[in-house]
Amino acid sequence: MDTVATAHPELTPVRRNLILVMVVLATTLYGTTLLVVSTILPQMQGSFAATADEIAWAMTFNILATAIVTPMSGWLAGRFGTRPVMVWSLAGFTVATFMCGAADSLESLVFWRILQGGFGAPSTPLTQSILLTVFPRSQQTRVMGIFGFGVVLGPIFGPALGGIMAESYNWRWAFYALVPVGIAATVGLQAVLPDDENVTDRPLDWIGFIALSIALGATQLVLARGQRLDWFDSYEIIIATIVAIIGYWVFVVHCLTSPRPFLDPRLLLDRNYALGLILVTIYGMLNFTPMVLLPPLLTGPAGYTDSLVGLVVGARGVGGCIGFLIAGFTGRLDGRISMMIGFAMLLIAGLWLMHIDLNVTYMNLAMNAGLQGVAIGLIWVPLTTATFATLPTKHMGEATAVYHLLRNLGSSFFISVCVAEIVRSTGMNYAHLTELLTPYNKVLEMPSVLGRWDTESLKGLASLSKEMTRQATLIAYLNAFGLFTTACALTIPLVLLMRGKQPR
Repeated sequence: MDTVATAHPELTPVRRNLILVMVVLATTLYGTTLLVVSTILPQMQGSFAATADEIAWAMTFNILATAIVTPMSGWLAGRFGTRPVMVWSLAGFTVATFMCGAADSLESLVFWRILQGGFGAPSTPLTQSILLTVFPRSQQTRVMGIFGFGVVLGPIFGPALGGIMAESYNWRWAFYALVPVGIAATVGLQAVLPDDENVTDRPLDWIGFIALSIALGATQLVLARGQRLDWFDSYEIIIATIVAIIGYWVFVVHCLTSPRPFLDPRLLLDRNYALGLILVTIYGMLNFTPMVLLPPLLTGPAGYTDSLVGLVVGARGVGGCIGFLIAGFTGRLDGRISMMIGFAMLLIAGLWLMHIDLNVTYMNLAMNAGLQGVAIGLIWVPLTTATFATLPTKHMGEATAVYHLLRNLGSSFFISVCVAEIVRSTGMNYAHLTELLTPYNKVLEMPSVLGRWDTESLKGLASLSKEMTRQATLIAYLNAFGLFTTACALTIPLVLLMRGKQPR
């Protein structure tokens, strides 16, 4: 049995567990801020007298900063050391979080949100790199399960925290409440993280970095603002798309021709890592999409209260805890089995959502959300372990940065696609329903068909139009859940192509 750590055999079990607690705390803190703003946007909009487009920059620029800095995580750790990068990143993130709460103008809020995203971006990939190098292979399945709590559950509880703080006090306390945790995590990381052994003077590949940064920034702009600006009917979206394509082209060509590229394409020669990147992209597509789609459907056409929607999201968090717990105990099995079961459960949950109606009960939704949560936990641990199982330790920082970058991009892309489908399909379905409601439709002459609906008065027609809008919206959401289910089905053959357990 493997009893020593991969890179730090001198560490005691107590110190390793303290490292685990501190880095997972840092990851959870950063994950919480990803979606905490989503519930306090209305209050911030009123506080700064901003339009909906203006206040949306508080989220858009944060995402842009995260997308740009995440690929740098591997180079930063290799150049300056994992310990100082983690400590200074979390310290800067904590200061930026406090300043977000203290912002007195929209411009200053956006500025500090940019710094918050930039400083916080290295925490997730570097945390994973630290755990894979500090803990022996025999313990990595358990460790990845605990790490998954911070990565997956942080964004689930973030909106709930923001809503509670905004309702009890005001939106500023959604940021202030995170500051003590950030200070504690910063001090803890400084105390327990070991010194680095593989610090190099590798220069930054500026051409690759700038090309990738421009491409990622333009991509996130398209995804964040495309639906609001009606996609390619907007010159802004067209220009951003062209810039993204050129940026990706320059980056790929440079990586293939440069002797020391920003991100080494030779890592893709590792089959498990290459397949893991594809799977984690789809995993990102599946992870947050139901949480984004369900609340508008439930609070709108279905008539749910905010508290009930929060309980549904909470059920997913409870399911996630159970899933990670199970994954920790099944670590001795072939990871492909756990991934197959997890993706199959998500497939079942997607088919389940495709058959709901506007009279769906809370218990029905809570059970579905719990099933999704268990599946997410079962997938994450073996997927992460299998993806990096055959990679050399020296490439962990760079490899984990790309891994989490694709997870975030997959989430942003798929949410945008689903929202676009909902908007498009709602209008199309409503038009189709109105075509059926005409005086020439003989079926409507049957008393049992119309029931209580009145087509003879203006009030009755307005009520009928409202109901058609509700049903058209429901059908659109069912189409989006169909996309979710299709993505789940695509993962099954990819999992079978991965190798089973192998020594690193």
